[in-house]
Amino acid sequence: MPRHLMIRNRVFSYVMLAILVLGMAPLPLMADTGKEIDVSADVALEKFTKEVRGAEEFLKISKGVLVFPKVYKAGFWLGGEYGEGALRIDGKTVDYYNMAAGSFGFQFGAQVKTIILVFVDQEALERFRNSEGWKVGVDGSVAVVDVGVGENIDSTTFKQPIIGFVLDPKGLMINLSLEGAKFTKISR
Repeated sequence: MPRHLMIRNRVFSYVMLAILVLGMAPLPLMADTGKEIDVSADVALEKFTKEVRGAEEFLKISKGVLVFPKVYKAGFWLGGEYGEGALRIDGKTVDYYNMAAGSFGFQFGAQVKTIILVFVDQEALERFRNSEGWKVGVDGSVAVVDVGVGENIDSTTFKQPIIGFVLDPKGLMINLSLEGAKFTKISR
């Protein structure tokens, strides 16, 4: 490749990276209020129970449910994602959290998704709530449900203490990982 094309591609990459970083920076500043998060969490849980067969069973056995109605993800080689959500116990919001993650590798684009973590073990929930910043893969693991749209899920087949569901506008997403995502309590 001629040198001038290599330089142009490198400059383009740096410009796109700067746009991504500057574009992602204001997200925490545009934080929702507690009431806005709660309303969005209600809508997300309603969609979850309507679109995922067996979802209600998971919610019934849960010790707590952490709902991130909108997690924004963008990337151009370097990627980042951010969202705010509500932790609910017995159907009531007890705390608010943000979720942040970064990644590196071939990626381009942006998306919005919903993440729902179901705590089926009381001890796992307590460790999560008592942490200063809980990171997937370091402080605990999350079993992300890997089923296609329209398939039935059964809580008896999942033995992990925390079960994760990731939905996009089209429904349940598959082949995803939450590895490296960090959850931090926030005040609203």
